[in-house]
Amino acid sequence: MIRTRSSRLLWAGVTFALLSSPAFALDGQDLLRKITAASNLEPGNLEVTGVDVTGSNVTLKGVSLGDAKGGERVTVGDILLEDVQEENDGGYSITRVTFPNVNFSEKETTITASDMKLTNVLVPGDATKGTLDSLLLYDEASTGPVSITVAGKQVAGLSRTSFTMERADDDSGIGFDGVVEGISADLTSIDDPKSREAIESLGLTTLNGKMTMQGSWELEPGTINVDEYAFDFDKVGRLNMAFSLSGYTMSFIKSLQETAKAADANPNKEAAQQAAGLAMLGLLQQLTFNSAEISFDDAGITNRGLAFAGKTQGVSGDQMAMMVKGMAPLMLAQLNMPTLQNSLSAAINTFIDNPKNFTISADPANPIPLPMIIGTAQAAPNTLPEMLGVTVSANQ
Repeated sequence: MIRTRSSRLLWAGVTFALLSSPAFALDGQDLLRKITAASNLEPGNLEVTGVDVTGSNVTLKGVSLGDAKGGERVTVGDILLEDVQEENDGGYSITRVTFPNVNFSEKETTITASDMKLTNVLVPGDATKGTLDSLLLYDEASTGPVSITVAGKQVAGLSRTSFTMERADDDSGIGFDGVVEGISADLTSIDDPKSREAIESLGLTTLNGKMTMQGSWELEPGTINVDEYAFDFDKVGRLNMAFSLSGYTMSFIKSLQETAKAADANPNKEAAQQAAGLAMLGLLQQLTFNSAEISFDDAGITNRGLAFAGKTQGVSGDQMAMMVKGMAPLMLAQLNMPTLQNSLSAAINTFIDNPKNFTISADPANPIPLPMIIGTAQAAPNTLPEMLGVTVSANQ
């Protein structure tokens, strides 16, 4: 009886050990292959010295990135993938991906970055399906502080970054937004006397600000709407760019990738560039321009700029402003765009008198194929503003 019971316990222990062994664990190599495929990398672009699987955690050891043909490589280090689960479609979900901190030095320059991670990552089982499920997606990509120092003095840095994706409930597209906070730059170490004089006159010995972006991508029409791509700096102002393009579909992306791979595989680089250029001209036929806008909200830089420009000419800032207003119509007349030059001249006058905001918009009545815009720019550039529906305004 004792022998029988001991035998059962032994077999139970063996069975448990087998079920817990790597043979029944996550397939780390399969995960690595699918990450490589979803990232549109060749097998040699991403290399590891080992893949360690511990329960639901996977560590990619000694990760490096570089040319698959033996060129220079960048050492990344060990990447930890936490709570990895295999999905029914053969893909994987990863709760968090943590990257090693960066501490790179060359001569007197040191670059550091910390707390870099991705959260809620989805690795597709098949990256060739041409649907949302074939993309490498994540909820958030973020970093902590990034710093650049020269001879022990910080010359630039940022406090944090965060870029997020949100998948539409009906899988029709993706919304995205991002922020880079605490951007800083110390310009006091610039040696050139003229540059230092300009920086001090403009009050830009130090720069502090942030970058923000927001937009969406609709898969079927391939419409990318970037509603906000803004740089906002203290004592300077906020520059925002927005645009909308259609035709950036999954098939378009696949064609781009195939063009890049074909160029990389061609040993004749000159022929590869020519072939890639022709292929890109063909691909541009698929893209259409919907709208665009660039705007600037002043935070004091305009008046300081006029004062500095006037100083170099031996006049006051107010006198320099009058000179700019007087020269603007003469310079714009050379463009041979009567309708635009009148509105642009009026907007410049309004802005110079009281710098608040300045906006240039392009909103055509109907979407315009990109090749048509390129052709018009080459053949009859003075007709572009009317074709694109360009308008200019200030202080609105």
